[in-house]
Amino acid sequence: MRRSGILLPISSLNGKYGIGTLGKEAFAFVDFLSASGQSYWQILPIGPTSYGDSPYQSFSAFAGNPYYIDLDILHEQGLLTEKECHLHTLPEKTVDYATLHRTRLPILKKVSARMDPSTPAYQAFCKNHARWLEDYALFMTIKELQGNAPLLQWPDALKDRHSKAVAALRQTHMEKVEQWKILQYLFYEQFFRLKQYANHKGVELIGDIAIYVAADSADVWTHPKLFQVNADFTQHNVAGCPPDRFSAQGQIWGNPLYDWSYHKRTNFTWWIQRLAHAQAVYDMTRFDHFRGLESYYSIPANQTTAKGGRWKKGPGKAFIDAIKASLPSMRLIVEDLGFLTQEVYDLLHYSGYPGMKVLQFAFAGDSANIYLPHFYTPHCVVYTGTHDNTTAEDWQYVFTPQEVARAKDYMNYTAPSSFAYSFIRLALASVAKTAIIPLADYLCLGSEGRINTPQTIGNNWTWRVKKEALTSSLEKRLRHLTSLYGRLP
Repeated sequence: MRRSGILLPISSLNGKYGIGTLGKEAFAFVDFLSASGQSYWQILPIGPTSYGDSPYQSFSAFAGNPYYIDLDILHEQGLLTEKECHLHTLPEKTVDYATLHRTRLPILKKVSARMDPSTPAYQAFCKNHARWLEDYALFMTIKELQGNAPLLQWPDALKDRHSKAVAALRQTHMEKVEQWKILQYLFYEQFFRLKQYANHKGVELIGDIAIYVAADSADVWTHPKLFQVNADFTQHNVAGCPPDRFSAQGQIWGNPLYDWSYHKRTNFTWWIQRLAHAQAVYDMTRFDHFRGLESYYSIPANQTTAKGGRWKKGPGKAFIDAIKASLPSMRLIVEDLGFLTQEVYDLLHYSGYPGMKVLQFAFAGDSANIYLPHFYTPHCVVYTGTHDNTTAEDWQYVFTPQEVARAKDYMNYTAPSSFAYSFIRLALASVAKTAIIPLADYLCLGSEGRINTPQTIGNNWTWRVKKEALTSSLEKRLRHLTSLYGRLP
């Protein structure tokens, strides 16, 4: 079946609380998706953001971002007063993470103190998520008590999760630990209410799982043997990618690399738990940086560019086999982008999961470019662009004149028709069974609609949809295109 959807981070929803939330604007967007004939809402990772405010650098691979908890819903539940909600309204422009960090957690901590932790629903939540919840809450409590210092800067006694100092801290600050657990309960209660509504309206949620976890995370603190880290959590080598046409110096992500030999000895238990969690949270999941499973790029931690990195073998088919054996119904989209080799193509074929085709990459080189639609098979997911690309409208102004000319010729584009919509039509008309279009492309936004510029810090992950953007005329236009190209549910 041919289907389509829209890519939009939860953070990019409009609303009065400084960031998109799981409240009425999210439900209204589901209504928009349903009415416009869309089958999918693709979001970005939902974890609590850390360094650089990136959802791909999270304090936990399992936890949800407390910023997404909607205050109006808490008011309806009697956990906040109307005045308290009003005091935390913020301008409905871009996301201001600094203000959120300073003001949002204190009010949410008040909410958690008002909630009765003896309720059966909360107790069941704690039991169902026991593998990660207690450790995450303890990690965040220690961070808070350490002035939000990263794990590397903690006293040695606190770095050791099994030390007497950690046990004493857990006992002394039991209420703080409980508060962090309650915030996760509130997040997932709201998230699953939204997911249930979306599914009822015929819309499925596509989540996103980052291949790497942050160095400053509960995952590394709790399971250091899973990673290439020293006893004090320092790293000899870090994750990244080599130089390419988008970055002459390559990219240094800084994430800890996995000790894949240890994962294999444990039959990938931690990864299976992580993927099982994603399967429970989303209807379908995008697996970030899939090529890192075939081989990963290891960069010496003391380097200032990625030029000195080396490719090392990843877990390969053994990892795929473990997923298939433990999670046979797992629905994955794999991000098979980046430096690709025949070995990566072979692993993709072996997995059986659909890969990604990005139109913005299609017009470099010549007619042999694999991202050109005439090479697609139905078993793939086509995007005009991703969260790491500029918008389709802006693409024509920032890429080489040769690529832009080739794209216009390929699409038979003539002014004054919309360049962005020419891209969109190309994606929707392709044989790919699934087409995902960033909302900013449907809105014909320029660079102001870009979500992230890789290898930069600041001014990323802040774009938000204007309240007046989702009009009935836009809804009708999308439904017409979705019907025209045979993608209506």
